[in-house]
Amino acid sequence: MLSDEEKTKLGNRLRRIAGQVAAVQRMMDEDAYCVEILTQIAAASGALGKVGQKILESHIKSCVAGALESGNAKQRDEKLEELIKIFRKYSRVSE
Repeated sequence: MLSDEEKTKLGNRLRRIAGQVAAVQRMMDEDAYCVEILTQIAAASGALGKVGQKILESHIKSCVAGALESGNAKQRDEKLEELIKIFRKYSRVSE
């Protein structure tokens, strides 16, 4: 689970990302130079990826670790399968 402090930090980061995405839309509306638009898209995408990494890290340290420590084979297998699925989703994004 994310702590309140982590939630606040990630919330602030997500608001900045929303601002970056809005800036991309304005740049497109104003026919800004393509490289500048692409640079902003890369920055927003990278920032969003960092948020995802933080949430995944928290999930592994809390939910997955708890399932592994519980001794419940079904719960452990479900969490491991869940991790495999999310890693597959993340690896497709980077292709």
